[in-house]
Formats: sequence, structure tokens, C-alpha cells
Amino acid sequence: MNTKFRQLRLSQLDRTLQDMRASPTRPTSGWISSVREALGITLDQIGKQIGSSRQAVQQLERAEATDRITLGALRRAAEAMGCELVYALVPKSGTFVELAERPVRDRAARDVKSVMHTMMLEDQKPENADQLIEDEAQRRLNRNKTR
Repeated sequence: MNTKFRQLRLSQLDRTLQDMRASPTRPTSGWISSVREALGITLDQIGKQIGSSRQAVQQLERAEATDRITLGALRRAAEAMGCELVYALVPKSGTFVELAERPVRDRAARDVKSVMHTMMLEDQKPENADQLIEDEAQRRLNRNKTR
């Protein structure tokens, strides 16, 4: 994929998912159970909506709580409660741009530290190590952006 196009896609993802970063964590019992109970909907009512039994709905709730549910089943349960399933992959920390830049920054830090170690052995260690690492990372990132 073209590097400029890739950068554009990363920026678009960051903007699109900006609001989702602060989204709440999944309840321990799962969303189906939590939403169903909050709305006062019974297992039988959801079962009727999706054409399943009360026991099947209980199995769905357990499957969600243990990460074994399919997206299709989760979507059907959401629709039965008048909800819409929304899911996304978001970086654990930072942005997609930062996530994509991390390997470049890590390699730059490793390479600069290697050179600094050699310089230190020759009693020539530079004072501003962090700035040198940042400068090298930026140089590499800028080089990648112009490709």
C-alpha cells in the first residue's frame, strides 16, 4: 500500500474512532444481560424475538461473558432489545498513527543507543540522547512519508 495513502487511512481511523476510546468496558456479565436487565426484558421475551428458547438466550449471555459469542448472535440479541451492535478495534493506548510509528521509533532508539554505546566506550557519549533518538525517528518517519 502506498505510504501516503496508508498515512491518510491511519489518520481517518483515528478521527473516526476518537469518541470510542473513552467507551466503557464491557460489564462482567456481558452487554446482553446488562442491557436486558436494565430494560426490564425477560429471557423469554428476547427468546421470542429471535426465535429461540429462554435457555438459548441464557447460553448466549454466558457465551458473551466468556468471549465465545459470534458477532451474528450478538447482533440478533441487540436487535431483539431495540439496540444496534457497534464494534471496533481501537489501540490500547495512543492513536493508530502512533501505533504504526512505534516500530520505526523502536528501531531508531535501538540504533542510536548502539552508536551511543560505541561512542561512550570511546569517551564521546553525547549529552542529549533522547533528542538524538527523536531526531532519528523523525528522519525515518519523514523518509517513509515521501515514498
